[in-house]
Amino acid sequence: MDVLFLRFDAPMMSFGGPIIDNRGVIQAYPALSMITGLLGNALGVDHSEHERLQDLQERIRHAVRRDREGKRLQDYQTVDFSKPYMDDARAWTTDGRLEQRKGGSASSGTHIRERDYLAGACYTIALTLDRPSESPTLDDLADALRAPARPLFIGRKPCLPAEPLYAGRTTAEDLTAALSDPEFFPNERDDGPYAIWMEADRDDPQARPYTDRRDWQNQVHTGQRWVKEDHVEIATSA
Repeated sequence: MDVLFLRFDAPMMSFGGPIIDNRGVIQAYPALSMITGLLGNALGVDHSEHERLQDLQERIRHAVRRDREGKRLQDYQTVDFSKPYMDDARAWTTDGRLEQRKGGSASSGTHIRERDYLAGACYTIALTLDRPSESPTLDDLADALRAPARPLFIGRKPCLPAEPLYAGRTTAEDLTAALSDPEFFPNERDDGPYAIWMEADRDDPQARPYTDRRDWQNQVHTGQRWVKEDHVEIATSA
């Protein structure tokens, strides 16, 4: 199996979980939809190209290792939409274009929300693709991570990476074996064992259901994916 590594090392990062009110909760590992969106951003895919994003998401197989746990932070945010300077309906995008705000229920008065973050954490993602000869290939993804079409962030736009996201390539028996390879551990890490998350069969007693597949056309999360948590140590030679 050909495997591409990504390294998420940042002062702050955010792995968004299901939101039901103004509290932006996070989950323990990056969702499949987040990985898809990040790679699509690196490739320069527009949100309107939902078929490309959907196809990429369906092809991704990934497992995640937590190298540093970090700490959870909560940001308390208020915005007073009654201020005159908030009447400016323009907003900048990450690709340098101005776009128009579309208004909505939070377009007047004071809007309050809370957003959770991980501070000082570090994660390594081992990723491969089904139908590996189709475009984009792992080579295409590696090139895009080295020279992304747009600025990349880890979960939310303020969460800028502290180092390049591309962390190398290898071949391995499976994604768990790839995450045990000592060559792909960061120097600054917690003591092991290291938590990992990977897709599992529904019948696996350790597997839990997650709704982290995105319907990119309708901009909602749908379906169910079974993921289990396990642990790995740094492999040592005999």
